[in-house]
Amino acid sequence: MTAATNPVEIKVARQSPAYWRVTIDNPPINVMGPPMIAEFHELIGALEADEQVRVVVFDSAVDGYFLNHSDFLARFEDLAAMPPGPTGLPQWPDCLVRLTRAPVVSIALIRGRATGNGSELTLACDMSFASRERTILSQWEVGVGLVAGGGPMARLPRLIGRNRAMEVLLSSEDISGDQAEAYGYVNRALPDTDLDAFVDALATRIAGFDKLAIANTKRLVNTSLPPDVEIAAGWDACMASLGRPAAQKSIKALLARGFHKPGDVEDRLGYYLGQLA
Repeated sequence: MTAATNPVEIKVARQSPAYWRVTIDNPPINVMGPPMIAEFHELIGALEADEQVRVVVFDSAVDGYFLNHSDFLARFEDLAAMPPGPTGLPQWPDCLVRLTRAPVVSIALIRGRATGNGSELTLACDMSFASRERTILSQWEVGVGLVAGGGPMARLPRLIGRNRAMEVLLSSEDISGDQAEAYGYVNRALPDTDLDAFVDALATRIAGFDKLAIANTKRLVNTSLPPDVEIAAGWDACMASLGRPAAQKSIKALLARGFHKPGDVEDRLGYYLGQLA
């Protein structure tokens, strides 16, 4: 978004003053590292400050990936050194919490894999719509001995119920668009050919409504959100799990099989996690 964070990994297009599109673009597989987190931090600040924007839609420019897992080839020190955000939470959970609370309607348009961070962004959005044929959601972390850091343990049970949340989190399985719709993980799974037009029409419609009415309605619905302390606990557990020998061993084994680059391991991550076990 700025020269300080080049190459730009999330791109903002203002369809109108009231309707923004945010496109995630970090080929080849849309992993998230510290530079992308910094861009999200800047974006959330812009959404909070702009008095005209009413709707933001998140999509992807990378075929096969909405938003993927963290960048395990990046320097951990760069992530750990990032200062807390305005909520006092570390920057990634801070961005997600502020997105959920912002007086702006957030919509995830999911085509491709939403793995780890992508699932967390989906859960933080106010609505989510998925390609029936091309969407995979995954909270994959337990499969390699990690704990998810972006709040799914706090958000998923409130969204889909405790037992289904346990299935998603503890199985580390890939969840198809149809299954995600059936569980309530996303609002709807639509035919891929219909997805863009549906989301654009919905976003355009909402963008025409009064911002104060939107903001106050969202504020009152948000009384059911998890408190920040639950989000913080998940992040702390995630950071602690990263250094565990079991997690490091599993991640190295996946990397040796082709994890972190285009190919079958990324495309069928749930399967390969089962093979590790």
